Amino acid sequence: MPRDLHDVPNQSAAIECKPAGCDSEDEKRSWRRWLVLGFIFAVTVINFIDRQTLSVLAPVLRASYHLSNEAYGRIVAALQFGMMAGEFPMGWLMDRVGARIGLAAAVLWWSAATGCQAFTHSGFQLGATRLWMGTGEAGNFSGGMKAISRFFTQEERTLAIGIFNSGTMIGATLAPPLIVFLLERYGFRIAFTIPALLGLLWVPVWWHFYPGHRPVLSSDGVLKAPLAELLKQSSTWAVMTCRFLIGPVMQFYWYWIPSYLYSARHMSIVQIGVIAWLPFFLGDIGGILGGYVAGWLQRRNLKIYTVRRITMYGSSILCLSSLIVPYLRDAVASLFMIGFALMANTFLVANMFGAVTDLFPQESVGRATGLTGVSGGLSGLLFPLVTGVLVDNFSYRPAFIVVGLMPLLGTLALFILGSKYRSAS
Repeated sequence: MPRDLHDVPNQSAAIECKPAGCDSEDEKRSWRRWLVLGFIFAVTVINFIDRQTLSVLAPVLRASYHLSNEAYGRIVAALQFGMMAGEFPMGWLMDRVGARIGLAAAVLWWSAATGCQAFTHSGFQLGATRLWMGTGEAGNFSGGMKAISRFFTQEERTLAIGIFNSGTMIGATLAPPLIVFLLERYGFRIAFTIPALLGLLWVPVWWHFYPGHRPVLSSDGVLKAPLAELLKQSSTWAVMTCRFLIGPVMQFYWYWIPSYLYSARHMSIVQIGVIAWLPFFLGDIGGILGGYVAGWLQRRNLKIYTVRRITMYGSSILCLSSLIVPYLRDAVASLFMIGFALMANTFLVANMFGAVTDLFPQESVGRATGLTGVSGGLSGLLFPLVTGVLVDNFSYRPAFIVVGLMPLLGTLALFILGSKYRSAS
């Protein structure tokens, strides 16, 4: 039996591209990789500022466009539908033309949609632009993963993913003060325009610093491992199932915790505004720590299968701490426990995305990430409905139980369904 994934046929690291005169090993040792990571982190921050603009402006938009709760809900769902629809096409684009062109195109596409929201005059128009925006934003993760798989060695990739993914929380944390400032000074239409300009300014800088490439194609000029072949692989279903179960956990913390603190813990809006950032700060630490620990274990000559087992099972067990949250009497203690659970979850997520680079050669990473995004998007649409039913008919307790168990179930699915991990043990 092979001792490591690198001994399994077709699992050695492939090369996305090779610019003229540039050796791939030199790329992975060059300072340039950290610059590339900085750009990916920055555009992820911009992405989540764009994404949160709607929720921050919601009271003004609902009054201006005379939106009911149902109409506003459809606009929120439009972004999720757009992302789910765009995940695989964007992943295909990254594999076909590389991250330089692919990610630049994605950012231009979603930034244009963000800016067009400033010109809407109805709920339908706003929903249409959010749908458009979602199809482009789907390229953020597949493009980021594509670039990381090119520029970072296997032992560095999980750390790079953790840093890149931390941009999601930082962007969403920066969005409220920025958008409120723009709203108060210039009105809601400028509040859509400025975030769009941030993306448009990012593109030429990315284009200048990210080196060109030649994609890895088969002899007939098409991408290796077409969709039908990918869907035949157990690794594909392993990572898709894993993200289906783990993906909605972050959304629960993001969208439901303020409501939980207000309705169940009886915190005021002011109190929530002052301290609700704490769990997400801990989440940022967890993502970076998850990448660092994975690399630290690899540098001690542990096989990648063993590293993923330690990091993913360990962090998914720590995610069970969310089961304790509803039973804590003190509101501040419950907030710290939420932060601990969120830190464990982001630790896990960094290694979940790292598993994609373990199981797929570089020429398939974009599409594999896109397929996980499709499954994560589907659960992202379904899980909020389940959460609403549980909260309305019971309490937050069963919701916290489900959220605590899903990371462990996702980890189990990855190792049970992922035959290449099993053969590497």
